[in-house]
Amino acid sequence: METVLLYQIKGTKTAVLLKPVLLKLGIRVRIVEPEQYLQSIGFLAGNKAFAESPEAYDGAGFDEPMMVMVGFSERKLDLFLTEMRRKKVPPIALKAIVTTQNQAWNSLQLYRELKEEHEKMKSYRK
Repeated sequence: METVLLYQIKGTKTAVLLKPVLLKLGIRVRIVEPEQYLQSIGFLAGNKAFAESPEAYDGAGFDEPMMVMVGFSERKLDLFLTEMRRKKVPPIALKAIVTTQNQAWNSLQLYRELKEEHEKMKSYRK
């Protein structure tokens, strides 16, 4: 089943507009709290091959929202992103699909990687 891991989205306009899109498409949602940031992406995504980490993160949350998509076919991903645009959900700049490489990372590692990629893309546009 498709799942979306969401970070730093509670109480935002994005959350309000995104919820009906996820419900309509039957996509499961998991809100990731800052104390869970040291868990592997694979564990957070529900992959049984990844064990829960005993460590809890005690820092602040991210500066901006992040979305991680799990188990999407190409067709369902296109449908989801199209529906987000159609419903005018504010863009979430930091988004990823779980891969064999990034599922072993924790949320902090993935955030840093996505943030770096996003900054590079912004500089290329200038």
